[in-house]
Amino acid sequence: MVAYRTRLDTTTNWTVVTSAGLITFSLGNAAVPHYVLLMAMFLILLFLVIEARRYRFYELIRQRVRLLEAGFYAEVLGKESMDWITPLHQSLLHPRLPISLLQALAVRLRNAYLGILLMVYLTWGLKHYLLGKSLLDSARIGVLPGWAVLSLLALIFLVLLGLAVFHSVPEED
Repeated sequence: MVAYRTRLDTTTNWTVVTSAGLITFSLGNAAVPHYVLLMAMFLILLFLVIEARRYRFYELIRQRVRLLEAGFYAEVLGKESMDWITPLHQSLLHPRLPISLLQALAVRLRNAYLGILLMVYLTWGLKHYLLGKSLLDSARIGVLPGWAVLSLLALIFLVLLGLAVFHSVPEED
């Protein structure tokens, strides 16, 4: 459990360090273009997918440890316990990840990534405010107009927010 938990924490740490570094780099120099923060957003999304995949395996290991706790330790203490050997044996022979990728994304978004993304979004808005131009003019990237960039960013955030808020997550044991 500790090893799997550490893997999750490592990915979250990568996300925080990358975000903080790119925010500092972007705000530290007015000549740095705003799309550096967009690259930070997409790196965060990449780390989110990596962490969601890791979280699915963490949940599998957590279930196995829970079976051991509920069964083995109860028997050692002289209590009646459920049949825990068969489910554990099946889990070891035929591992099945207990949650879907969407459920894992929802959990990780709620626990860490929405806050990090919100911070980068707010910094992106601050960068435009500091430029002193209208948001539609300053949000332009190459031939892509500002309204398209804003629409895409709003759509991405709303989809992620909807996933985090409305997607069901399995109950803890």
